[in-house]
Amino acid sequence: MSYCLALDEHGTEAVHQHMGREPSGQSFNELALNPKGLPHNPMVNAGAIMTTSLIRPEEDIADRFDLVAETWRRLAGGRRPGFNNAVYLSERQTADRNFALGYSMRESGAFRPGTDLLQTLEFYFQSCSIEVDAQMLAIAAASLANAGVCPLTEDPVFTPGTVQSCLSLMSSCGMYDFSGEFAFTIGLPAKSGVSGALMLVIPGLMGICVWSPRLDEHGNSVRGIEFCRKLVAEYNVHVFDSLVTGRGRTSKRDPRRKKNQTQTEAVVALTWAASQGDLDEARALIAAGVEPGTADYDGRTPLHLAAAEGQLDVVRYLLAAGANPRPVDRWGGTPLSDAESNGHAEIAALLRDRAGETALLPRTDKREAVL
Repeated sequence: MSYCLALDEHGTEAVHQHMGREPSGQSFNELALNPKGLPHNPMVNAGAIMTTSLIRPEEDIADRFDLVAETWRRLAGGRRPGFNNAVYLSERQTADRNFALGYSMRESGAFRPGTDLLQTLEFYFQSCSIEVDAQMLAIAAASLANAGVCPLTEDPVFTPGTVQSCLSLMSSCGMYDFSGEFAFTIGLPAKSGVSGALMLVIPGLMGICVWSPRLDEHGNSVRGIEFCRKLVAEYNVHVFDSLVTGRGRTSKRDPRRKKNQTQTEAVVALTWAASQGDLDEARALIAAGVEPGTADYDGRTPLHLAAAEGQLDVVRYLLAAGANPRPVDRWGGTPLSDAESNGHAEIAALLRDRAGETALLPRTDKREAVL
């Protein structure tokens, strides 16, 4: 959240003059900077110290802390966060590594000119001691999933551009040195903390908080990660699941879709492709499992539309794919009648042939036409 505040205040380019945006490949509190002497990213201790230094640096520390606390309140739908004094005192008393990181960054010239290091670290310790419960953190995650707008209050806490940058770095760096594995197996932006909290963001859908304090060797919640594994195994939420579900190769449920939405969209997509003569799209949809004879509310099938619009190649393909050559819509119309009424003689002849019918043909000897 401090990173988002810094982005909103200074912009992406200015903020990233003072920190990188690559995974460190090391522990979150490692005494290490990137080759430019900057924090690797804002999601590890060095980067978090740097982001706090960029939040209203000209103001009094009390006002800066009030801004952070107020931002958490807005993200959490109006509930005011707490302050854990025991955590604050512990942070200060065991801060040797954070002081070392701060002095190392100052020595390399990473901070903005005029930055007060001791005040920055004090502000950082205070920000680390803000306390929220699981519900509040879930709402904050949902605010990020909603492009920075709290879904309960419609309060635009952060700009969409800021959230995009934050979620990108959560995807690549939010789970410490487990981030690459998490991105591969879970495929969602997340941020863990050594309190045992894990904040998971499913963009455009929901935010989730898991709190389970037992940590693994990376500092991530053991059960939180297991929950995420089971979530993506059951639901279509991995960022690249659409590559699989779009071709009908998975049974996972998509929580974004309403009941029957998938079937409805498939009908619309195939009938539209048929009407436009888009043979490639029609092939792709049928290969993905859409029935070639599927019909809309009025009983109109892709074959009706292709015949009416004179799309001969699509008509041939639909018939070869097993489409019924004689479907009847709610007005009694068939693909053959549509082709005839619109003057598409070649399509009409093809449909008659597939339906086992013979056309009414005029005879040169003036005898009556025969069926």
